[in-house]
This record gives sequence, structure tokens and C-alpha cells, in this order.
Amino acid sequence: MQPEDLSRHHAPVTDLAAENAFEPTIGPAAAEKFDRDGFITCVPVLSGRQVARLQVELDEMMRPECAADGRFYEFHINESGDPDAVVFHALGAWRVSPAFHDLIFLPSLVNAAAALLGGPVRLWHDQIFVKPPRHGGVVAWHQDRSYWTRTWPAAHLTCWIALDDTTTENGCVNYVPGSHRWPLLPRGELAKGMDAVRELLTDKQIAAFRPVAAELPAGYANFHHSMTLHGSFENRSDRPRRGVVVNFIRDGVLSDSDEPLLEGVPVIPAGEKLQGRFFPLLGPA
Repeated sequence: MQPEDLSRHHAPVTDLAAENAFEPTIGPAAAEKFDRDGFITCVPVLSGRQVARLQVELDEMMRPECAADGRFYEFHINESGDPDAVVFHALGAWRVSPAFHDLIFLPSLVNAAAALLGGPVRLWHDQIFVKPPRHGGVVAWHQDRSYWTRTWPAAHLTCWIALDDTTTENGCVNYVPGSHRWPLLPRGELAKGMDAVRELLTDKQIAAFRPVAAELPAGYANFHHSMTLHGSFENRSDRPRRGVVVNFIRDGVLSDSDEPLLEGVPVIPAGEKLQGRFFPLLGPA
């Protein structure tokens, strides 16, 4: 019997939301900071019990045999080639795991995203990033928009949620304030490492290149603009660094491609709205 594809459910399937006591309001100060810097940090979105449930289901999804599960859009495990360590990155957990499915519907996320994007929001896709203790897992400086040019307009928002306490030592996300106002940088060049970005910047941008480490307690989140330059260094600690990302789009974003927007998802022809089974309307609640 094939496991159920949870993308068929556009409402929660568990009681995860019942454990959520957070309803963060994006007030004028937070909105002003987001507009100025391109990100806001340390927003409480999950309880300790919710974090624990997600950790348990994440462990299940990280089994190597899950790589053959066609519900994932992408599944990358042990990318370093080191047989003694696991580096894990996957897209599509909301289709596989009941807890990760219900995460995308939480009012603590959806209402904040709707406030920052200025209207009702849909799911674009989710992601999971795991950096094991004492291991690499560098994510080079990049702008999310460089991966998402197949949609238009640029009305996207990323919510990065810590499932462990994330610090500079274990590889938290770093942001460059104000970089969301820069032009789109060449994605391929940025992938060459953490120092490659400097070769692409103007003198003015180099002078403004002052990264901020966005350390988070477990259960807290960052929200960042799709053009904000960000990246993360390796995990140098004895603790894992697990994070889940929910990428939102404002309702009304269009396809700008006649190719599939995500692996295994039917084509949405260029000029047509992202909607339907794989891009559910989430709220505001």
C-alpha cells in the first residue's frame, strides 16, 4: 500500500496547532525593520512540544531509504561523501510527514507572512536543513530569488525555523542588512564558497557587507525577503543544527515558465496563477 500524499489535504490533519500558543503580530516596528533590513529575527512560532514532535518526524524522514519516496521534490543526504556523518536537505516534507504538513497552516506563521507580504499567502514549498555535530554543511551566500525566477512577480517570503538552538558555533543563518535592495547576483558564482560573493560586489556593496548572525532558540524563526543575501557556516559544535523552512508566496504570483516549477508537479503554463493541490491557500487565518 502506497503512503498517503498529504498534499491532498489543504487543512491540518493532526492536533499540532492545538499546542501552539503564539500569535505574533507584525507591528509597525517589525514591519519597518523588515523594510529597512530585509529580515526580522527571533520571532516565537513553536512551543517546546511542537519542536519535539517535528524532531521525531524529521528523524523518520532522514532514513536513507526515504530517498526513493516520490513525494519529496528533492532529497539529498550525506552530500559530503563522509560515511560517518549526515548532511541532509530535502524539499516536500509537507507531503510526507503529518507534523510538517500541519506546520505550514499554523497561524503563528501564516499571519506573520501575510502581514509582511501584504495579502493572503500560499505555500511555495518547504525545505529541511540538517547540519550534524562537528561537520561542514556550509550554505554559501545567496539570494533565494535567484532560484525562483521561474515565478513572477517577486512576492516571496522565507520563514526559517530553528528546531535546535542555533548559534554562530553550530552554523546559524547570517544576513546582510539592506541587501534586499541590491540587484540579483549570479547564482552560479555564489555557489563557489563563502568568499566568492566579494568578487561580485561593487565597492559600495562591499562597504555595506556587514553580516549579522541570526542566532535563534529552538522554536523561534527568522523571516527574510527573497532578495536578502544570506548564508551559513559549518557546524563547529557538538550539537546538531536542524532547521525547517517554509517559503510563502503572495496569492496571485504567476508561473513564468513552461517547465515544472517543482519536481513531479504538473506544469503551470507561463502567465497562469500558482494555485491548486501543490500551492494551497493558507490564510491569513
